[in-house]
Parts: sequence; structure tokens; C-alpha cells
Amino acid sequence: MRDYEKRGWVVDIAKSYLGTFYKWGGDDPSGFDCSGLVIECLKSIGVLPRRGDWTAHDLWQKFNKVRPANPYIGDLVFWHSSKDNQKIIHVEICVNDELSIGASGGGSFVKNEKDAIKYNAFIKVRPFDSRSNLRGFANPYI
Repeated sequence: MRDYEKRGWVVDIAKSYLGTFYKWGGDDPSGFDCSGLVIECLKSIGVLPRRGDWTAHDLWQKFNKVRPANPYIGDLVFWHSSKDNQKIIHVEICVNDELSIGASGGGSFVKNEKDAIKYNAFIKVRPFDSRSNLRGFANPYI
């Protein structure tokens, strides 16, 4: 499978989960957190091994060696903590050079569907700049 095919498939897989509830620590279609969604998509096309779990920070450590200047479909986009720009706290998948798809709107207090509805915490597409503290992009396909 070629790089551009993997990129398109990752975005298509992520889009298939649009509207799914955010759930802290979630890693399956009953509810995903940010890294859970990204891991599921990357595992689905063989970029990550079937076994293993990574946080957003772990994914940054694993893939930040290849950082494109401009985001491209399927790249990963990362945000850092407002208190520590070295601590990565969120990850999503680039849909294009302005938008990303990810499990967002939640936090450690979102544990179920009721919480997700209350906090508008779902898998959604939004502009990168809708969230502060953008850290950068990474290419996981190399």
C-alpha cells in the first residue's frame, strides 16, 4: 500500500466514526479519547502494531522525527499544555491543510454518553486554530 493510499484510508476510517461519543480512556467505537481514535485508525492500516497503547504524548515522541512544514491529509496534528509546551495533551488527524478530525471536547471527567452530550464531546471535524497551543504536525507513514 502506498503512502497516499494509507493517508486517505486513515482519514476515511476516522470519518466513519464522526459523531461517536468522546470517552476518557476510550479506545473502541463505544467511545474514543483523542489518542484512542488515532491509534485505532493507524492500527487499522498497519502503521501501528495491533497490540499496544499510546497517549498523545507517546505518539508525538514516536512520530515527531518527521515533521512537515505544512500539514497534509493523514498527518497527525498535536497540541501542547498551556503550562508546558513540551507536554503533548491532544492529537488529531489532518483532513486537509486547515481541518482535522478528532475526539474532542472532553477531558478526564467525561466517562459516559451523558457526560459527552453535556460537554459536546464527540468525534468531529474542526479547524486547527479552534484550539490554542498547536505544537506541530508529524508524518506517521515513514
